[in-house]
Amino acid sequence: MPALYTAIEGQSADMRSHLMKRNLTVNHTQAVTLGVIGVYVVVIALLWNIPYVRWSLWPFKMLVIAFHEFGHAITACCTGGKVKSISLDPHEGGVTHMQGGISAITLPAGYLGSSIIGALLIFAGFDIVASKVASIILGVCFLLTLWWARRDWLTIVTVLLAVGLLVACWFIAHGEALRWVVLFIGVMSALYSVWDICDDLILRKVNSSDASVFARKYGGSSQCWGVIWSIISLLFMIVGIVGGIAAFQQSFSQQQEDSKHFIPT
Repeated sequence: MPALYTAIEGQSADMRSHLMKRNLTVNHTQAVTLGVIGVYVVVIALLWNIPYVRWSLWPFKMLVIAFHEFGHAITACCTGGKVKSISLDPHEGGVTHMQGGISAITLPAGYLGSSIIGALLIFAGFDIVASKVASIILGVCFLLTLWWARRDWLTIVTVLLAVGLLVACWFIAHGEALRWVVLFIGVMSALYSVWDICDDLILRKVNSSDASVFARKYGGSSQCWGVIWSIISLLFMIVGIVGGIAAFQQSFSQQQEDSKHFIPT
């Protein structure tokens, strides 16, 4: 019995060591994905602030603003409220008209909701099949957004273009292009809340932001709540990256092979 117990303990130790090694080791495919995420962050940061060139990001900005408004809308529904409409503004703004709901949840849900969506898309962006699943879920979210925004042409066009892009990427290299697009949208959405909070509350000090309204209702300063929400948003992004590394160990060739058997195109 002591020998058997020792053998079991040895196997358990080997298994724990193997799992730790699996979770912490970054293979070539994951290293490339991390490098692409880093490039995305730098490129988005540059394009976000360079005059005229920043317009190249405009379609994606409108998309992540739609995520922001979707966060308000879905939490309003989940807390007993009713969504009357969603609309996007050509000057990179948006508004969700809702009635009822718990404002302590619905107000931060715009920034944090887009951050959660971004983190989930980053997580899915580590794998082709996961990106396909994520695009299907996004399609459902887009349908809800279209229902709430059925009177706003800009929201409708933005959502339809996003759906068209995702569908087109399904047919490129068995969905491999979809993986990089999903990853880009995820990084953009995860960082949008951070940059938007800094822009509204630090650089311009906008009085009508979600954080300003939250501060008037529940105390504190808008800058304080903005910093807290920004930190939470960054944590969501980190969790998405770590989760992707831990969950998806397949190489590029393995991912393509798996993708051929999941809703093949």
